[in-house]
Amino acid sequence: MANNYDVIIIGSGPGGYVTAIRSAQLGLKTAIVEREHLGGICLNWGCIPTKALLRSAEIFHYGQHAKDYGLTIEGKISADIKAVVQRSRGVSARLNAGIGFLMKKNKVDVIWGEAKLSKPGEIVVSKTSKKPMEPQNPVPKNAQGEGTYTAKHIILATGARPRALPGIEPDGKLIWTYFEAMVPPEMPKSLVVMGSGAIGIEFASFYRTMGAEVTVVELLPNVMPVEDAEISAIARKQFEKQGMKIITEAKVTKVEKSANSITAHVETKDGKVEKITADRLISAVGVQGNIENLGLEALGVKTDRGCVVIDGYGKTNVPGIYAIGDVAGPPMLAHKAEHEGVICVEKIANVPGVHPMEKDKIPGCTYCHPQVASVGLTEAKAKEGGREIRVGRFQFAANGKAIALGEDQGLVKTIFDKKTGQLIGAHMVGAEVTELIQGFVVAMNLETTEEELMHTVFPHPTLSEMMKESVLDAYGRVLNA
Repeated sequence: MANNYDVIIIGSGPGGYVTAIRSAQLGLKTAIVEREHLGGICLNWGCIPTKALLRSAEIFHYGQHAKDYGLTIEGKISADIKAVVQRSRGVSARLNAGIGFLMKKNKVDVIWGEAKLSKPGEIVVSKTSKKPMEPQNPVPKNAQGEGTYTAKHIILATGARPRALPGIEPDGKLIWTYFEAMVPPEMPKSLVVMGSGAIGIEFASFYRTMGAEVTVVELLPNVMPVEDAEISAIARKQFEKQGMKIITEAKVTKVEKSANSITAHVETKDGKVEKITADRLISAVGVQGNIENLGLEALGVKTDRGCVVIDGYGKTNVPGIYAIGDVAGPPMLAHKAEHEGVICVEKIANVPGVHPMEKDKIPGCTYCHPQVASVGLTEAKAKEGGREIRVGRFQFAANGKAIALGEDQGLVKTIFDKKTGQLIGAHMVGAEVTELIQGFVVAMNLETTEEELMHTVFPHPTLSEMMKESVLDAYGRVLNA
C-alpha cells in the first residue's frame, strides 16, 4: 500500500465512512484513519446501541401491559440488565464488522492510529494513545499504521464527545456520560438526568421503563427545548404519566458523592434549592467537537466554539482541509454528517449539480416513549420570522391504526406559509413518528404544495393517514376529526 492518496478522511463515524465510500465510488484513491473503532461513536456508543436498549425497554413495557392486548404472561416479567446490555453490544459488534467489509469492498485503505496535520496535504499517524473501550473492535486485517501520509484533500470527521460542566465532571462511577449509561453493570434504582435533549430524554425513557425512579433537570422552560412547544408539552405529559419527575427552568449547581449514591443540588428559577439523592447522575448537557491534537492551530484552521468553521461544501479557510459532521458544528446528527460528507467529496470531484445542504430540511428524531420527530420551523420560529402561517393538527386518538396498536396518544402538526402554501414545518409525537417524518422531509425537498399533499392517496389503515389529515386540518378540510 502506498502512502499517497487523493483523499484522506480522519475518523470513521457515519460521516467519515460514508464519505470514504462515495470518494472511492468517484474514482478517488481514498484512505480513512481511525484510532479506536470503525463506525465511530454513533455505531458503537450512540445511535445504534441506544436503539437496541430502547427496543428491549419497549418489549419489556409491552410485556408488563400484556393484559391490555388480551394476553396473559405466566409469572412476572423481569429484566436482566446484563443480557439487555449484551444484546445492545452485539448489535454494535455486528455493524462494526460490516463497516470493515464495506471498506474492503470499496477499496478504501484503513490506517489505524491517531492522525495529526503536519502541513496542508500531509498527516502524521502515530500509535493510538486511547485505550479501546471494548475488545470487540480489533484492528482490521491489512490495516496500515504509523507513518506519514499525503493527500491533496484531507477531510476531518473526528466527531464530538460529551460536554462536561465544571464541578460536575463525569467520573465513570457515580456521574455518567452516555458511555457509562449504555453499559450499566447493574440496574440503578434511581437516576438524575441532567439535560433533556435527545440523549438525556432517551436515557431517561429507557431507565424509567426498566423500573428506575428518574428525575430530569432542564435549564430551559420546556423539555426537549429544540422541539415545537406544543409537541414538547404533550411529550412531557406522557413522561410524567409514566412516573418520570421533570424539573424545568432549573439547574444542578452541585453534586455531593457518597460511596454508592449522589445528592444533586437543584436550583430553580426562584432561587430555591432542592436536594435529590439518587444512585447515579447522567450528564447529558450536550457535546463538543473533537478539535484538539489535530494540528489545527499551527496551520491556522479557523474554529468557533469548539467546532471547525466551514462553508457550504465543507471547506475550511485553509486550502485542502475540510471538515464534516459533528466537528463542523450543529445540527450534530449522524444523517447530517453523512450527507455533508457526500456533498464535500462530490464538490472535490467536481460532480455537476452539487449544492450546499439546506439545514432547515434536516429531520430530528428522538426515540423515547412516545417518540418525537420534526423537520423545519416550529410554530414559534415561523411567527418570529414574520410569517403568516396556517397550522394543522391531527390527534392519534382519532386514528384507527393508532387505536388498534394501543398507541392512541400523540399529535401530528403541520405548518404552512399562508401566502404560498409551502410546507415549512412538521412536528410529531407518538408511536413510530421517527419513521413517519421522512414523508414530510421528502415533501419539503420536492417543494410539494398543500394541494398536492391533499390529493395524495395514503393507505388505510395506517398511522401515515394522520399526516394527510393534519394537512387537511390546516385548510379547514379535515375529514376524521
